[in-house]
Amino acid sequence: MNRHFILVVVIALMAGCNNAKSPEAVASDTAAAQQKAAAEAGDAQKEANQDNAKMQAKLDDKAMDLSNTEATGAYDVAVKNAEGIHDVTVEKCKALEGNLQKMCLEQVDADLDTARANAKSQEVARLNSR
Repeated sequence: MNRHFILVVVIALMAGCNNAKSPEAVASDTAAAQQKAAAEAGDAQKEANQDNAKMQAKLDDKAMDLSNTEATGAYDVAVKNAEGIHDVTVEKCKALEGNLQKMCLEQVDADLDTARANAKSQEVARLNSR
């Protein structure tokens, strides 16, 4: 008899699970579910926007680092080129004698100073152009 009683209770409980809700309850539950979904989607969008902003800031920092490295590299190359030209021209000046050699060496040194200054001003302009 206990088995029949338990079986009847289980069947009754199962039958109660399939009962339809009232239209008012369905409308209320639907509205609550829509509000929850909208709030969760809004929170997810806000978090995504924050993550995007953080990554954009990192990207901007990396782009600045790259630009600075490029500017410094361009300066280094320009100076090394100028120094190479200087060294070659100094050797050519040594073929001259006396005052001509002195004037040639002075001009070569002045040209190197000018090239260094130009390279520096270009580097500074590139660094400040951001």
